[in-house]
Amino acid sequence: MSPKQKEDKNYYLYNQYGDNPMPPIGPIALITHNIDQDLASSVNYFLRNRRAIYLASHPELSQTPGFMRVDYRIPVSTPRFASGEGKAVIEQSVRGHDLFIITDVLNHSSSYVRFGQDVSMGPDDHFQDLIRIILAVSGHARRISLIMPYLYEGRQDKRNNRESLDCAAMLKQLYNYNISNIFTFDAHDSRVANAIPLGGFETLPTSYQIIESLIKTVDDLQLDEDHCMVVSPDESGINRAIYYASMLEVPLGTFYRKYDYQQKIAGDYKTIDKKFLGEDVNGRDVLIIDDMIVSGKTMLQAAEALKKRGAGRIFCIATFSQFTNGIEEFDKAYERGIIDRVLGTNLIYRSPDLLKKPWFIDVNMSRYISLLIDAVNHDASLSKLISPTTKINKLLDFYRKSSND
Repeated sequence: MSPKQKEDKNYYLYNQYGDNPMPPIGPIALITHNIDQDLASSVNYFLRNRRAIYLASHPELSQTPGFMRVDYRIPVSTPRFASGEGKAVIEQSVRGHDLFIITDVLNHSSSYVRFGQDVSMGPDDHFQDLIRIILAVSGHARRISLIMPYLYEGRQDKRNNRESLDCAAMLKQLYNYNISNIFTFDAHDSRVANAIPLGGFETLPTSYQIIESLIKTVDDLQLDEDHCMVVSPDESGINRAIYYASMLEVPLGTFYRKYDYQQKIAGDYKTIDKKFLGEDVNGRDVLIIDDMIVSGKTMLQAAEALKKRGAGRIFCIATFSQFTNGIEEFDKAYERGIIDRVLGTNLIYRSPDLLKKPWFIDVNMSRYISLLIDAVNHDASLSKLISPTTKINKLLDFYRKSSND
């Protein structure tokens, strides 16, 4: 390879393990005021370690203002008045910084007092605080990027009747506030990006980290077509299941819902039957793939049906383990041997009770987020970082080779 070819290749590739030729556009600043503080601390830790790798081989970077700091986080408060009205206060200058705001609109661990009553903060409250923060830093930060792991109102991705399209309106609002980059994870429907065709919007996969956690925590797992299968609990999530099945090279199945279009329950048509489409699951371990667990009813119904068909161990995989209710039902299913493990990421707040469950595996996404922030700060190409295909192939090759040895 000629020096010119090598230079061109390095110019366009982001090397998450080595040097990046593009200079940072400014010192990084993180606002993490409403996310799980373990996640915030972990992202800051991995980002600092990432920068330390740079300095080991390029000590001159220590002269770059703000390149290496103990803490990249900017203190922010979002106080509320007694009426419930709020404001955002930035407690440190962000002028000239490349600002990254990480927000968890599902965090149900915080509250405020309104008219003497304790009010639990919901997604609308968190989103409005996000807007206040953006208004407080606009015109001061050099650039603003938003990492919103769970896409606010992302479940309503299309209009069925006289319904609001809140997610599309939200994205347009953020675009009008000059947010340069919006990153989310495993969006319910990535086509919502069509709301801002000129904006920087990326939905990032969690598949590599989930497969890695599954391999590390589950003994005697055989990821091959004779011993494993991937199943989607309904037809709406089939594309996500297709990717897992293709990468693992195992059979794919799905449950298909039959509706009664004459009846509606809570705004949705009544489900009168669910049919399974796929190969024989008898004796196979099954990975049930979905983007979220709310009450878990759909996933547990699928697990029950698969067990009746003779399935082996069942692993429930969902990026966002909300568990608004139904956690006791998972306890019962675990005790009965219906499910073996549930894998969910730390991208949203998980209750202490959930984290203590013997059946729950917490998938850490902190390092990935830190690499993403570092890459964006360098204005580097994100294609290699966003697509997990190559990394998954290397992981599975190593795993299968180790298993055979």
